[in-house]
Amino acid sequence: MAEVGSLQNWIESARQGDEQAFLRIYRTYSSKVRGLLVQLLGPENLDDYSQEVFVRVWKGLRALREPEAFSGWIYRTTWNVAMSVRKRSAKKKAQFKELVLAESFAPRKSEPDTSLNAKILVERALQSLDFDHRGVVVLVDLEDFSLESAAQIMNVPVGTAKSRLFYARKRLREYLEREGITP
Repeated sequence: MAEVGSLQNWIESARQGDEQAFLRIYRTYSSKVRGLLVQLLGPENLDDYSQEVFVRVWKGLRALREPEAFSGWIYRTTWNVAMSVRKRSAKKKAQFKELVLAESFAPRKSEPDTSLNAKILVERALQSLDFDHRGVVVLVDLEDFSLESAAQIMNVPVGTAKSRLFYARKRLREYLEREGITP
């Protein structure tokens, strides 16, 4: 990540319309935003979703009251885009996609467990969780946010985030055990 001082300078310059400063912000945060979007929504339309995040960031920079809180703010913006996408997408389409993916990557019982199979199973296990439970696992366990920060990004009380994390981890463990992988 960029040093805090230079990031704040870029934010201030971008607020004044400096596109080069915004490009620096984009380069600094693009991979993290895209990584979070992939975990929450999958790889389809990733460029569109990422673009939507950065358009919202560009438009919202002037309203950002605390530039030092930018990192949390951009993750919250990413979360909001993911929530919007989930609301827009038809539930049937998502269920069909998950079914097709599950069948495509189903391990054969005769195959030995390899690290690739294990990775695919973990990804499938994550995808089996509902959006809110998957989100807290991604933020806390994969993106290394504190529980408090994840709760802020998700706009829920810390207790709710803690409960979701507990049950999500439990469901992941159960899923992986059913597939023959001991986490």
